[in-house]
Amino acid sequence: MAPATPTTRAVAPEATSVPDGSVARGDPPISLTGVTKVYRGGGGVRDLSLEVGWGEVFGFLGPNGAGKTTTIRLLLDLIRPQRGAVRLFGLDARRDAVAIHRRLGYLPGEFALYERLTARETLAHFARLRGGPDEATVERWAAEFDLELDRPVRALSRGNRQKVGLVSALMNEPDLLVLDEPTVGLDPLVQRTVHQRLRGAAASGRTVFLSSHVLSEAAEVADRVGLIKEGRLVAIERVAEFRARPVHEVEVRADPAAALDALGDLKDVTVRERIEGGLRLEVVGSLNPLVAALAALDVVDLSVREPSLEDVFLSYYDGSAR
Repeated sequence: MAPATPTTRAVAPEATSVPDGSVARGDPPISLTGVTKVYRGGGGVRDLSLEVGWGEVFGFLGPNGAGKTTTIRLLLDLIRPQRGAVRLFGLDARRDAVAIHRRLGYLPGEFALYERLTARETLAHFARLRGGPDEATVERWAAEFDLELDRPVRALSRGNRQKVGLVSALMNEPDLLVLDEPTVGLDPLVQRTVHQRLRGAAASGRTVFLSSHVLSEAAEVADRVGLIKEGRLVAIERVAEFRARPVHEVEVRADPAAALDALGDLKDVTVRERIEGGLRLEVVGSLNPLVAALAALDVVDLSVREPSLEDVFLSYYDGSAR
């Protein structure tokens, strides 16, 4: 069955102020309406509508080439849509780009750094461009991620370069964080620290837009996830609701195996794969109708398991989600 039409309204509560009282918040930090940007060779996004609310970590998921980076570039006005509206904080992404960029932190999936500068000099440069923070704040964030500040960038590992990018995005504590694959190259302990800081940002009323192809990462930190496939948003779901879905994966073998074919006609039962001597099924909801049908057959083997969250997410990509 085709995925349900995604819900585009934000469900996180709006914040009226930030902890330091500097910003009044009303309009959603991210709003895209009917946005299309298609490249000559294919790819891009088509008729993309999405709203992300205050105090929310939103996971934007999809395989490479699905349209995640295109969406981020549209948000940042690095490219322009062929049609549709892109608004951040209620402002036009193109006309008000300078005002918008003062209020966001961005970590691209691939970024270049000044090779001859140290991490400290690099972060001081970024801090001056943004009118702060002070050196003590930079050092505090660097310590948070165990980043060596006084080594030149050219001597840093991939993971430490990633830490420079993270500190640069986070150190101003912006209203909106836009992060493209933020934990690439980081060890598990640092990944956990990143997740904690992102949850902390949301708890303070700020918003995180997290693009990733790593489903387990989004499940760990996000409130909601949007799934994009071939440039189209196919679903938006709360992570808690995904976890609560009564879905089971069933493997059953019978003699004869052909007697199992009728199971695919049962309501909420989908044949996922034929296996030797039987079938692999996905069952949404109660197992009782399946058990009743199996009682009339000569069942040789039966196993039932709850699929991982990743399995549930991926079901949207092969059209089996209900």
